[in-house]
Amino acid sequence: LPLQMEAAAGAPDLADLRGQPHLRHALEVAAAGGHSLLMIGPPGAGKSLAASRLPSILPPLAPVEALEVARIASACGRLNLVGSGGRPFRAPHHTISPAGLIGGGNPPRPGEVTLAHRGVLFLDELCEFRRDSLEALRAPLESGEVSIARAGSRSSLPCRFMLIAAANPCPCGRGETDPDCGCAPVAVQRYQGKLSGALADRIDILAAVRQPSAADIGGGEGEASVEVRGRVAAARGRQERRLGPGRCNAEMTPGEARACALSPEAGALLAELYARQRLSGRAHDRALRLAQTIADLAGADSIGEDEMAQALALRRRDRG
Repeated sequence: LPLQMEAAAGAPDLADLRGQPHLRHALEVAAAGGHSLLMIGPPGAGKSLAASRLPSILPPLAPVEALEVARIASACGRLNLVGSGGRPFRAPHHTISPAGLIGGGNPPRPGEVTLAHRGVLFLDELCEFRRDSLEALRAPLESGEVSIARAGSRSSLPCRFMLIAAANPCPCGRGETDPDCGCAPVAVQRYQGKLSGALADRIDILAAVRQPSAADIGGGEGEASVEVRGRVAAARGRQERRLGPGRCNAEMTPGEARACALSPEAGALLAELYARQRLSGRAHDRALRLAQTIADLAGADSIGEDEMAQALALRRRDRG
């Protein structure tokens, strides 16, 4: 079978997402730098629609990436099912077990994280997933590979994927600020507690999503995927020239992130927030990676105060 490096014609297009400028910006930044994204908002706000359109703005697979995807599909007996081409898009149900998500079993089989290699793993209703499944995502998100140990053997499988997740703000979905929300504070705390601080710290972008207005839904189409993909591809090209073939800003090491060129104003803004909010070192470096991606999208050679401010805003849940 020939390698499929681009999505087939007629695939879902970002033009279907109307209104939601903050969400569209978050999607573009996530695609440009390979960053993980968590969308929090009520049902019907467009979270699932946005996630399903993300592959349409990602650059085509490089030949070596397409070969990796084909090898995984072949090993799982799924090569004939990868007919749509382009990057993988996996959306497991929230009842999935840790072994189904990460991999395991006897004999060991790849999990959803490996099937999403070089593509997108979408976890809808994130707070409904088992906590042990979410905790198991932490190591693969950091290392880009998963290790499955069984008696007398150990297998390492690739899993460089973009994590895109969606969650309701509370069990009823309306959110505590909505007067119609009847959820008790303890129920909201328990619901949101499934997203552990450790996992949240590994998600680059936190986007609050609001219900679009009737005027937005009935208005004209948004910017098409082909136009956004052009900007994303240009930003990815800058990253590959700086970091090496196939690498993006989300994969920068802490040393590489801290070596990014910063203006004095951008450095002061990050230092102020780091001290005021007591950010972890991981959160500090993720802010730098995000700011570098925004600078790459703008074609800038260094991170300015505006790029840093945008990066810090994309890590706040109260934006929408």
